[in-house]
Amino acid sequence: MLRIAVPNKGSLSGPAADMLHEAGYRQRRESKELRTVDPVNEVEFFYLRPRDIAIYVSSGRLDIGITGRDLLIDSGANAEEILPLGFARSTFRFAGKPGTVGSLEDLAGRTVATSYEGIVAKHLADSGVDASVVHLDGAVETAIELGVAEVIADVVETGTSLRNAGLEVFGEPIMKSEAIVVRRTGADVEEPKVQQFLRRLQGVLVARTYVMMDYDCRVEQLERAVALTPGLESPTVSPLHNEGWVAVRAMVPADQAQRIMDDLYDIGARAILTTAIHACRL
Repeated sequence: MLRIAVPNKGSLSGPAADMLHEAGYRQRRESKELRTVDPVNEVEFFYLRPRDIAIYVSSGRLDIGITGRDLLIDSGANAEEILPLGFARSTFRFAGKPGTVGSLEDLAGRTVATSYEGIVAKHLADSGVDASVVHLDGAVETAIELGVAEVIADVVETGTSLRNAGLEVFGEPIMKSEAIVVRRTGADVEEPKVQQFLRRLQGVLVARTYVMMDYDCRVEQLERAVALTPGLESPTVSPLHNEGWVAVRAMVPADQAQRIMDDLYDIGARAILTTAIHACRL
């Protein structure tokens, strides 16, 4: 039975559970449940603190985990990313008082406060910058005002919290993070049960990214239409009862669907429909 770690709370928890549900896996009914068994799919889910998941996976006690890329790197665990999941995206950056620090090199000899000591220490070491790192749990925006540090490093989404604290970001992003699937370093990712799990999640990602588009067009406009909707390998083309017309079906990127529909209409396509894709295997 495949043993999988899932975030039990926070921004990763809900989207991870939704994706697993879409992939056909049974999920817990109550937030207090720490373990759920899905006997049909031969999977056992363990609901753990997101920060601990990479450590559990690296120990070999659990086969796979869903966590954040930032949490994986910060943990220093002997685990590796095997699939990005496309949600819970964030950017990790340095910030300080305006006019005090302008580049990474300016951090030499200074103190940086962060909740992600592993990430920051590694980034500074890789960049050859000698700076001190202070670990704080929770919000770090007040660290500069209280004299704990001269610079902070934190997840930045809109930047509102930083601006409210009188801070501004500087330099290049330390890293970009998102939800990922992790596996113990060196473990066999080709194991059939692991591959099946990954295929299911990849199917969800494709289903969320694409829609199915159907339309009718004149034969003489078919090549132009197909150029707009090439599909993944090739679109399906079927003759209609009315001579000179064909029906076309193809997968198209969801975020481009409206533009493609406009372009198809302009070349004479009609009865243009889009439908959601609930599951997919490529």
